[in-house]
Formats: sequence, structure tokens, C-alpha cells
Amino acid sequence: MSPISLQRKHSIATMGADGIGPEVVNAGVQVLKKLAKLDGTFELEFEEYDWSSETYKKTGKYIPDGGLDKLKKHDAILFGAVGAPGVPDHISLWGLRLAICQPFQQYANVRPTKIFRGTSSPLRNAGHGDLDWVIIRENSEGEYAGQGGRSHQGKPWEIATEVSIFSRHAVERIMRFAFESAQKRPRKLLTVVTKSNAQRNGMVLWDEVAQEVSKDFPDVNWDKMLVDAMTCRMVLDPKSLDTIVATNLHADILSDLAAALAGSIGIAPTSNLDPTRENPSMFEPIHGSAFDITGKGVANPVATFWTASEMLIWLGEEDAAKIMMDAVEAVTERGIRTKDLGGNSRTKEVTEAVCKELETVYAKLEKKEE
Repeated sequence: MSPISLQRKHSIATMGADGIGPEVVNAGVQVLKKLAKLDGTFELEFEEYDWSSETYKKTGKYIPDGGLDKLKKHDAILFGAVGAPGVPDHISLWGLRLAICQPFQQYANVRPTKIFRGTSSPLRNAGHGDLDWVIIRENSEGEYAGQGGRSHQGKPWEIATEVSIFSRHAVERIMRFAFESAQKRPRKLLTVVTKSNAQRNGMVLWDEVAQEVSKDFPDVNWDKMLVDAMTCRMVLDPKSLDTIVATNLHADILSDLAAALAGSIGIAPTSNLDPTRENPSMFEPIHGSAFDITGKGVANPVATFWTASEMLIWLGEEDAAKIMMDAVEAVTERGIRTKDLGGNSRTKEVTEAVCKELETVYAKLEKKEE
């Protein structure tokens, strides 16, 4: 594109954290820098935060004093993964990821799923375009509210409680977000996932609020599924689904199933959104720290590229985000894929191929403008 004065500037906090997190975040930053340079209509400024399980082991904290105040000055956060050997998972999760999501009110966790061009699904009859979902996960309470405790530890009568909390306020705001999301998609179709036959309090509230909110969206067709039946429907009738909303735990599980059905968890993105935009939103691939492949140079960066694209959309750079995703799919379609997608390419090769594809795309756009 023709060089013009930079019109927009976005400040991005990057946090690779643990395992393959730094590898894929670095790949994402490399592609984002290439995209911004070629596009020329916006600028991205990156600031790295070295918060990780290694930080915790050295200092006893994942987030230093005053860290959230520093993080809050950014427009968005690009996050890798947290979790490492030697640190219990509940310590790492609550010490870093949830310690950002909850204070920043990132209550809408959005996980799109699709089958990329050039890749295949384990579903026999599903191809590109047949599986195109957005799973919306309540991200602030529910089964992950953190309420409960343990007593009489080590005794035969030890008790552990994990209290699921469903407030009308939180259920209504995520339900409204889900209906609005479905309304913006071509099919205007929403499936509300619950388990109200067995969980007769919180889940019944979930159902009641869905019914109430639906009255404000007469153009959205919606139905309701029990979570166990939903797993069957996702496998047996994927074309019947579009936008899906579920509780913190249920959506966490269903979105991993969705990623596997699309071909690999290595392509799955996440947006942790504060829809009020009072706080920065955080964007992360969902594949985890994957210490079994850490340092081997084989991690799939596609989930981070898609995550970065979702971040650009949130920042108002929709055109650039679409170009980026088209470039990623052009690369996978040519067979440049990591092992989890049936290929033999390395992280660096996939990243460089996407950067080269972006150069080709923008060269064509420049030629059209001449």
C-alpha cells in the first residue's frame, strides 16, 4: 500500500510466560510487526513483561507489586501460556492468568473455531466451511469463582468444597453479549448450554436469564442444550451450530473439544474481553504451555496468529486482521504446517512463510492502487 502518515497507534503488552508461550508470542509479534509495517495505517508498540513461573520461583510472586497498574496502561495484552513443572497448576493459574482476568473484568471469553484451508478435521464428513463456531464462555464466576475450602486435611473425614457462583448480574451480561454476538453473525443462531436438569439452582437461573434476554433479540434464533448432549451434537451435527454460550467450566471443556474437531488445539485462539473497555483485554492461544515440546522449535504458532488477528479486530483494525488471517490460511493451504496439523514445518518456517505471504498480498494491493 502507498506509504501514508501513521494514523493510529496501539500499545500492546506481551507476556510469553511459560513453556512454548515465549516461542509462539515471539512468532506472533514478528508477524504483527511485519503486518503493521506493510499496512502503514497503524502502529503497534510492544512492551514485554517477564512474568512467569520462573519469576514466581525466584520472587514468590507472578505479578510484582504495582504490576497490574502498569499493565492497565496498554490497549491490549498478548499472552502466551502459564503452567510449569514444579508449580502446582492451581497456583500458576490463579497467580497469573486469573489474577489478570478477574481484576480487569474480562468477563467474556470468546473462542472461535473453524477448519483452516489445507487442513482436515477428524470428523469424517466435515470440511472447510462446515465447522464455523464461536464459543462464548462466562469468564468471571461460575465453577471457577474460587469460593470454597478444605477442612480436616489428611483425615479420613477431610472435606473439600468448590462453590459455583452464578449471579444474575454476571449471567445477564454474558448472555446479552452472546445474543449480540449471534446477532452480528450471518446465521443469527445461538445455542445456550446448561445442565439445569441436575444443577437445579445456578443452572436454572442461567436458563431463566437466557429466556428473559432473548426477548430483546427477536431476530436471533436460539435453542438450549444440556452440556452432555452438546458434546454429541458437536460431533454428529456440527453444521447445526454457530454461536454457543456456556458457563466457565462447560465452555472451557467444549472449546477444547471444538479445537480438536477443527484439527488441532494448536490453531485455537482466545479473547478475554472487557466489553466496557475500561480495562485492556487479553488475547491468548488456548494450547497451554506444552512443556513436552518446549525449546524444540516445533510449536504451532497459528493459534497465536489467529489470536493476534482477533486482537486487531478488537483494536479496530478489521481490514488488517482479515488480511492476516487470509495469509495464514494461504500458508496452511500450501502445506506449510507443523506436525500437529499433519505437516513437518517448524515454528520458524511457518512464521516466515506468513510474513512472506503478507509481502505478496500487500504488493498486489499496491499494484491495484497504481
